[in-house]
Amino acid sequence: MKIVVLAGGLSPERDVSLSSGSLIANALMEAGHEVLLMDVYTGADFDKAKFRTREEGEPYAYAIPDREPDLAQVMRENGNQQALIGKNVITLCAMADVTFLALHGAMGENGQIQATFDNFGIRYTGSGYIGSLLAMDKGISKKLFVGEGVPTAPWVCCAPDSAGADQVERELGYPCVVKPCSCGSSIGVSIAENREELEKAFALAKQYEDLLLVEKKIQGREFSVGVLDGQVLPPIEIIPLQGFYDYKNKYQSGLTKEVCPAELTGEQEKAVQSYAAKVFSLLRLKSYGRVDFILDEAGVFWCLEANTLPGMTPMSLLPQEAAAVGIGYTELCERIAALALRD
Repeated sequence: MKIVVLAGGLSPERDVSLSSGSLIANALMEAGHEVLLMDVYTGADFDKAKFRTREEGEPYAYAIPDREPDLAQVMRENGNQQALIGKNVITLCAMADVTFLALHGAMGENGQIQATFDNFGIRYTGSGYIGSLLAMDKGISKKLFVGEGVPTAPWVCCAPDSAGADQVERELGYPCVVKPCSCGSSIGVSIAENREELEKAFALAKQYEDLLLVEKKIQGREFSVGVLDGQVLPPIEIIPLQGFYDYKNKYQSGLTKEVCPAELTGEQEKAVQSYAAKVFSLLRLKSYGRVDFILDEAGVFWCLEANTLPGMTPMSLLPQEAAAVGIGYTELCERIAALALRD
């Protein structure tokens, strides 16, 4: 196949995406495909863009820094380009058999790029625009969870102002978790134990979005469950060595312990996998994805969110879960690409 791997973009998760994209591109080249890795924001010069094979040149590589990217600087380096889709992206993606979306966050995961590609007849990996939108907006997702009987922590959606802080104290109390309503990779997420910490958390989160989701903090063990082509994968447990599973702990080596398959009873594993399948269906997801949970001390699994384009970095969760059932990284990437041609 001829495959464009689309990564980067103007998302706070830009660096994660570029790392995922590099590894995906290398795996697909190793499997014998012609691959072009392209930044969706910067695009490419048409006469210089080249679909590469494994025999041509060095593998792609990108290391994730321990801090989120400076998007203003990225824009300055590209002449303050306002268009989110760069030059020749649509043309080059249309030339390929399939576009592998290695994007994370913003328009890459909220349905915008999916709807654009639908209008151009471009085949792409992952969920469509409706499922992407429903999963990306945590407030909408949680309303659907409640309606379908999937446990999720009490929450409020609010503005990052004094009225919002008053609402949090009135309806949730402390401790609580503050996050932008539509970001991933724990970007802008904080835990607040009091009003002062809540105001600091608001100040951080509003750098990314004007609508915040604040949840009552559920104390317990954290798990993630992947779904691949209708198969629910073994749960993985995530154990940060310090603090919580924030951006740094997610993407810097040695800061988090991951156990897969997770140490759960058969009944617990069946329960969390059932919830993951239910979430996948009710959010209209397809092909592949990941659903995150907290298991509290009473034995209840609380759904945090669903991820339509989960990370594919060396420390990402879905590749570890796939490996637990005998699906290696290269095979995983190839299967995801093939699903885009089937659906």
